[in-house]
Amino acid sequence: MDSSLSPDRIDRAIEAARRLNPELNIFTFIEDTVTPSGDGPLAGVPVAVKDMIDHAGRVTTCGSAFYRYQATTTAASIAALEAAGATVIGRTGMHEWAFGFSSENPHWGPVRNPWDPRLSTGGSSGGSAAAVAAGIVPIAVGTDTGGSIRVPSALCGTFGLKVTYGRIPLTGVFPLVPSIDSVGPIADSVENLSLAYSVMSGEPVGTAEIGSLRIGVPEPWFQEAPMSQEVADAFSHTVASLSDLGHEVVEVSMPDVGPSHHIGWALAEEVREVHREFREQGEVYGEDVALRLTDAEAVSEQEARAGRVWQGQMRSEFAGALSNVDLLITPTVPVRSKVIGEEMIGDRHYRAVLSYFAAVVNHALHPAIAMPVLGTGAPPLSLQAIGPIDGESLLLGFARQLERAGVVGFVVAEGGPEAPGTG
Repeated sequence: MDSSLSPDRIDRAIEAARRLNPELNIFTFIEDTVTPSGDGPLAGVPVAVKDMIDHAGRVTTCGSAFYRYQATTTAASIAALEAAGATVIGRTGMHEWAFGFSSENPHWGPVRNPWDPRLSTGGSSGGSAAAVAAGIVPIAVGTDTGGSIRVPSALCGTFGLKVTYGRIPLTGVFPLVPSIDSVGPIADSVENLSLAYSVMSGEPVGTAEIGSLRIGVPEPWFQEAPMSQEVADAFSHTVASLSDLGHEVVEVSMPDVGPSHHIGWALAEEVREVHREFREQGEVYGEDVALRLTDAEAVSEQEARAGRVWQGQMRSEFAGALSNVDLLITPTVPVRSKVIGEEMIGDRHYRAVLSYFAAVVNHALHPAIAMPVLGTGAPPLSLQAIGPIDGESLLLGFARQLERAGVVGFVVAEGGPEAPGTG
């Protein structure tokens, strides 16, 4: 990597951010000028950071109407990126308080999809995914508590990694549900995703070639999905590609896995505790988040306890399934897109559809990766692979194999600038 190119690369990223932001509303804050952080594996690489992650000297808003925290220290994950030479160029828009899947923020305006500004980026890390999709930065940082990295990665056509719970430090990240929150990278290639993950976690990523794997399709979770025909067809085609690469794809029985009202019960106590003081002070929330907080406040101790029991069952189901296969695969989301302002996708609320394959994984604490599938349209459809606990290297190795085989890969959103890549 030629660090002498760093200032130009960073300047181009800032220029692109400023040029595209009036239309796409990706950033809540863009740096005027920055000094490259220095040497390291990410020397001169421009990075965007979700606006709920502290960066010293900058204001954290969490996409809210009222929260304005002047950070005096930098979150551990961002400090690690800077120590590796990365340069933060701005803070990205998000779903209010990270408590949703659209990034249609009532206070800051909707983050718009670089592929089509009428479409949602998904959430809650919508701005981070859009910044990569538009070619502004090769790496962005998001959080994932119920799919908030993977859902926007899917809708924007990027790679995104939800890590094993605790794998990357959460210090300096405003909480949503502390017992299942995670922070992680979104990127334009498996190489950049792996590099960012390795730096943020402090763990090296293996580079050995992946051999033949036994890969499971979870049932009836997959068959019962509110899935569009184009997603089902693309998934079937991808499964055939995996077989061509020498992998064995089998059905795996996971009878109790899937969306459940227990999800709301399981997160209620922590969510309401995080927001208790703000709610008691009468602070202003957007309608959808206010309603979700009201629902959380109505959950009884008995229901919360049942939610925790359900979490234990999910962890047992995933552990059992992944003792018989190396990985599980599903679509990342069951549909191609969500239109901004529309609450329903088909006959279901968009939140239930977009989170269908994502949210349960967080409660199981497992890592998962979202990968854009080549040749499936614009934006491309997305494949999710779920790994064993601490199985990030396996997931990244699998993704690298698929990328080299031309099964998955990143394409900058039509109309976006040339991506300022890390190479």
